[in-house]
Amino acid sequence: MTRTLVAGIGNIFLRDDGFGVETARRLSERPLPAHVEVVDIGVRGVHLAYQLLDGYDTLVLVDATARGEAPGTLYVIEYDGPGGDDNDGAAPAIDGHRMTPDTVLVLLDTLCAGTGGQPPRRVLIVGCEPASTDEGMGLSPPVSDAVPQAVRLIEEVLESGPSAWAQAPAAEAST
Repeated sequence: MTRTLVAGIGNIFLRDDGFGVETARRLSERPLPAHVEVVDIGVRGVHLAYQLLDGYDTLVLVDATARGEAPGTLYVIEYDGPGGDDNDGAAPAIDGHRMTPDTVLVLLDTLCAGTGGQPPRRVLIVGCEPASTDEGMGLSPPVSDAVPQAVRLIEEVLESGPSAWAQAPAAEAST
């Protein structure tokens, strides 16, 4: 049986950066298939990399994702490896307090090379456009309103399976 890990990441002390943590909390209260595990990773990216060594076929990262749209906009992004406009081709620096998805997955590749483990075959990011990542607790109203929609979106992604995920690298979900 395939195994899926849904990981809520973010810092609850930076307002909307807590989106992934809150979404994972709400998702974990719902009935899910036995092969799906939901965890609150928070800012413990190194922990996530080590947990992935347990062997997961699919990883769904849930995080605040700034892409320039209206706050509360949801995204489903197919992760296809490190890269992007701000990457000069060098491996991301590993800093236990600022573990981006790229950094976690580079660390995982290193750990797998040393242990013979396998990284997940598929990595998806379910992101939400933040309104504020300033210091403070509590999600902004548009991001808070997006959490139940994100839970439903993740449930749909989990239900549809990998064949339905073969879509454009970044798809915007209507909110």
